[in-house]
Amino acid sequence: MGSSAACGGFRSLTGSSASENRHTEKDGLSRSKRNDRQGIEDAMKLVTRNVLIGTGVAAATASLLCGAGEIMFRFTIDTQFPWSMMKLVRAGKVKGADLEGPHRDAGEEAEAARWFDESKQPVVTFSEDELRLHGWLLDPDCVSPQPHLYAICMHGYTGTPAEMAKYAHRFARLGFTVLAPAMRGHELSEGRYTGMGWLERRDLMAWIRLIVDSDPDARILLDGLSMGAACVMMTVGEPDLPRNVVAAIEDCGYTSVWDQFLFNAKGLYRLPNKWLAMPVVKAMSAACRRTAGYGFEEASSVASLRHATIPMLFIHGAADAFVDPSFLDRNYQACASLHRDRLLIAGAGHAMSASTAPDVYWRKVTGFVRGAFGL
Repeated sequence: MGSSAACGGFRSLTGSSASENRHTEKDGLSRSKRNDRQGIEDAMKLVTRNVLIGTGVAAATASLLCGAGEIMFRFTIDTQFPWSMMKLVRAGKVKGADLEGPHRDAGEEAEAARWFDESKQPVVTFSEDELRLHGWLLDPDCVSPQPHLYAICMHGYTGTPAEMAKYAHRFARLGFTVLAPAMRGHELSEGRYTGMGWLERRDLMAWIRLIVDSDPDARILLDGLSMGAACVMMTVGEPDLPRNVVAAIEDCGYTSVWDQFLFNAKGLYRLPNKWLAMPVVKAMSAACRRTAGYGFEEASSVASLRHATIPMLFIHGAADAFVDPSFLDRNYQACASLHRDRLLIAGAGHAMSASTAPDVYWRKVTGFVRGAFGL
């Protein structure tokens, strides 16, 4: 009986266990499915959280970059921004790059400055976007000047026409009537946003038309320094450039506004070149396109030079820390003109080539001008 009971008990236990096992298996499967679903839900929550965090970080980063780009755009391009480079230069809080380094032509600079102040006559034209542009006209400074010769001297970023005095005087002594315009937003010219040469190329075309309208036989030399040099290079490839423009000289100009700001990212803006400079410059360009109507990449000297046909002289200082000296060769190689020349001045900083080696500089420039104009 004990055995039977034991067996019965065993059978009962065995039968109950099997039944319970089936339920247990079902419950286990249900729990497993629930656990799987929970795991999937947890995983999805984790992924969603990480995506949201990543999106938030990306959004915050994008927001910071946009903000930085906007501020740098205002600082660099907007002449009416309270802390713009233009206002800092005018207030004497920032020293222009052309004031640094040796001035071996200090005597000539002083004489040219006096001549400029005593000889300048005001002249006005209007840009295609109806800004009033102001400039200074200077008569030839020689005994028997040839007729119909004109030189247009374009100053640099945050500069004034007077900074071109020694260049203007040299050309005036060769018999040229010289026009020294103020870039838009500079000195007496209207305009809020600096075009870094790109908007100014059309302003330069307006000045050229002013000369040609008054003298259809005019033969014109274009000369530019720094941003003025970029303006000259961006102008020579314009499809409507009059045949009256005979030759051009650029001194320390950049390949494009994009390249220039990337180069300046480390020195001027203190940005690490590799990981931050490009996004910030891209954001600056986007802000500039929205507000000033142009992007940095389209503002290209190289692209314009591919369409150049007039004689061109390219000059740069080998010690230029503001505009990359390597831009000299890139601009020179891009130039489609059959008559082109270049000059690299050893030891010269930005806009300092004429002051560092005046004899070498003016020998090359004078020879180029005489050859191009048959003087």
